[in-house]
Amino acid sequence: MRHFVRGRKLGRTASHRKATLEALSVALIKNDRIVTTLAKAKALRSFVEPIITRSKEDNTHNRGLVFRHLRDNKATTRLFDEIAPLVTDRPGGYTRIVKLGSRLGDGAEEAMIELVDFNDVQPEVPGKKKRRTRRGRAGGGQKEASDKAAPAAGKKKESKTEESTTSAAKPAPEKEKTKQEASKKSSVEETKSSKADEKKADATEVKSDKKEAPKEETAKASP
Repeated sequence: MRHFVRGRKLGRTASHRKATLEALSVALIKNDRIVTTLAKAKALRSFVEPIITRSKEDNTHNRGLVFRHLRDNKATTRLFDEIAPLVTDRPGGYTRIVKLGSRLGDGAEEAMIELVDFNDVQPEVPGKKKRRTRRGRAGGGQKEASDKAAPAAGKKKESKTEESTTSAAKPAPEKEKTKQEASKKSSVEETKSSKADEKKADATEVKSDKKEAPKEETAKASP
């Protein structure tokens, strides 16, 4: 019986378990997010968060203590230079665990562990669906149909009012056509009447010239 026994064995010996947690913490510090099993993620959280707390005070002693756990120069420098300035005001809780469901093959529960300050948006977990209850299924369909019909009727009324306003604002196209045709006809008739008046005036002038010509000949012949 493992009453009050702290920690997880992870199916490894003490040295193997320590090496696994060191490798996972280095990967987390370098990449800000890793995917592993749920048990390893929970064990890693309790292992890496005290290390991040230690990195808040940047001095040679703390760097040595952090390097003793990580055993990686690049991860240690990134922890003190990039991650520590962002977590100075955060009192713990530097990581977030998101369950991803069971994986194919062995069916182990997968999880993603990430640094909170570098990933503000939680990723969507695939495969999760909302549970449906059987309560009120008999009248649920009618309610949904009535709820869907109400906005549809409102949209139809709005469309009818919009059509009426547009029709009132814009004149009928047939009336416009009749007005245009009447204006064209009147202009054509005016042009025809003006041409006929011009022809009549020309004809009267020609007649008057013909009458004056014999009078002049008789006047010349009389002396």
